[in-house]
Amino acid sequence: MTLPSFLPLLITGLTGVPGYNAFQYFRSKYPQHVTAIRPVRYWPLQGPGIVPLDIEDNRGLAALIKKKKFNSVLHAAGTCALKSCEMNPKLAYQVNVQSIKNVLKMVGTRDIRLILLSTDLVFPGKSSGCYSEEDTVSPVTVYGKTMVIAEEVVLNRYPAAVIFRISLPMGISVNGRAGAIDWIVSRFKKDNPATLYYDEVRSPFYCEDFNNIVELALGNTMRGVYHLGSHRDLSLYNIGQIVNKLGGFSPHLLQGCMRSEAATIPPRAGNVTMCNRKLINALGVDPFRNWPYHEYHVPSREDWHYDRPTHLTFSPGQIHKYLYTVPVHHSENSLSS
Repeated sequence: MTLPSFLPLLITGLTGVPGYNAFQYFRSKYPQHVTAIRPVRYWPLQGPGIVPLDIEDNRGLAALIKKKKFNSVLHAAGTCALKSCEMNPKLAYQVNVQSIKNVLKMVGTRDIRLILLSTDLVFPGKSSGCYSEEDTVSPVTVYGKTMVIAEEVVLNRYPAAVIFRISLPMGISVNGRAGAIDWIVSRFKKDNPATLYYDEVRSPFYCEDFNNIVELALGNTMRGVYHLGSHRDLSLYNIGQIVNKLGGFSPHLLQGCMRSEAATIPPRAGNVTMCNRKLINALGVDPFRNWPYHEYHVPSREDWHYDRPTHLTFSPGQIHKYLYTVPVHHSENSLSS
């Protein structure tokens, strides 16, 4: 078997949803050729290919790249905890900006394929959404502002890199609490309410599609900024409805509000859906399946999640079957009945 030229591969940000899912995918496909680093303090996360190494440890990074001789890096490290970033901008800068500076220092003059993950929250939101790569960034959060700086660092210092502004990655998390799905589930499982916004709209995507995109990008010569989000746009409240209904949780636990009704910290973006046409053209294929995959899992009204036909089963297993991964076959026990 001839290995792709982008191997060996280093993945940072193992504790985040995209980094964790990418590591699982690439490590299973290319054993022995994929390494991920995780914070030293995060001791429960262990296994083949996982190296305990803090990303601010420049000496440790230099030793790792010398040992492994990486040909590519997927930099997924960062913090998207909006409130924490607002309360501690210095830490947000350290994690979101200084980390990529450390990676670039590690890369040095080597010819390494680099992918940086940024965010749709570099935009403030507009009624029509559908931001293109040419639209002016104007983030409303400290998180978004630090990611703009990270983008600028990469564009100026390593123009051959690819920057993916991603929307919500829909996949399993390491600790069962990170990411959109797991956070909502963690609330509902404890009978705690979750308040989600009617007017914050995103372009969620399956991590399976994300992994395919990363693999294609690692193997070609595309460079610059690309928007990575699926074709289906959903509000955070809609996402909550889907998780609530398929998981069989009490419908009253889901609450909705407008951003104007929420606390001022952290500020919230509006419709930050993104146009993915440039990415599709660069890849030469449309890699996106809508999330959720089935049309009958898409809310049609505000109280849609209250409708629970007695002949169907609603359970956390349905979430794993339809929302974490792309369902291969239609199920007899589905919401289409």
